[in-house]
Formats: sequence, structure tokens, C-alpha cells
Amino acid sequence: MSVDRERMGRLCMRVAVLVCVSVVLLAVDQATKLWALTALRSGKIIEIVPGVLALMLVRNPGASLGMGSGYTWLISCLAIVACVLLVVLALAARSLQWTVVLSMGFAGALGNLIDRCVYATGFLDGRVVDFLDYGWSVGNVADIILMVAGVCIVVMLLREVPFRSSGDAKSVDDADRARSGAV
Repeated sequence: MSVDRERMGRLCMRVAVLVCVSVVLLAVDQATKLWALTALRSGKIIEIVPGVLALMLVRNPGASLGMGSGYTWLISCLAIVACVLLVVLALAARSLQWTVVLSMGFAGALGNLIDRCVYATGFLDGRVVDFLDYGWSVGNVADIILMVAGVCIVVMLLREVPFRSSGDAKSVDDADRARSGAV
């Protein structure tokens, strides 16, 4: 198999993983938010574990813990940049683990960005649909996905899981040199 075909095959695999992971996680996030918008309207609260977890609809204009509520448009712009960066990194990764985790981060960031766009009345000023009340914070499935992706990234960094295997860089460099005739 030629180096170009091998690269194309890896890229196709990374694109497939990115799309599959993102579509599944976005579907779960958006479905749960739609459920919350209908089942929890009018201030309804459902106690799951008293004092620990309840379901309660909150429209959050800010970031985590409501921080930055007056800068929703800026948070939205940062989310757009984060989504683009996560896609680029997921497609650049040579490790399937990194591709999956970065795809999870993309899905979580995009899930909340979708809310900021869909429920906007002005420039990217929409509010995120939150409904999981932990007592100290209210979040959603996209937030959980982002947290899991973040923890996985830290664990992978601590375990030194390579973003690119050392052999990849060498084989790419050798192939580039062979094409240019500088073997």
C-alpha cells in the first residue's frame, strides 16, 4: 500500500470516528434537552436523589456555574474556536484513543453551542438548556460529555498516550524524502 493511500485510509478512519462519536453524543444531548424543555416547563422539579440530584429546567446564558452571563456572545465565539480546534486535532491524531476523546470534546462543545445559536435573540446570545441539578450546579449531557473528555485527556497525558506514534513521523519523513529524491 502506498504512503498516500495509507494516509488517506487513516484520515477516512478518523473522519468516520469523529462523525460517529459526534452524531451519537449530539443526538443524546439534544434529545435530553428537548425532553427537559417539555417535561420540566412551568418550574417542575423532579427529585431523583433528594439533596443530590434533581431535574429542573434552567436557561443558562453563561458558562459553567453561570460565569460570564453578560458575555454570552463571547462564550459562543470561544466555543466556535474550540469546536474547530477539536476537529482539527481529532483529524490530526494518529491514535484512535485521541480521536475518540477529542471527538467527545467536540460533541460536548457543539451541543451547547447549538443551544446558543438556536435560542438566540441577538448575535450568539442564546441560553443553554440545563436540567441536571446537582445542588451546587445545574448542567446537561453536553457538560457531562465535556467533563468525561477532559478527564480522559488528563489521564491520557499522565499515561503518556502518544498523540502520534513515533513511527508515524519517521515513516512520513522517509516517504517525503523518497518522493523528493533525497533518500
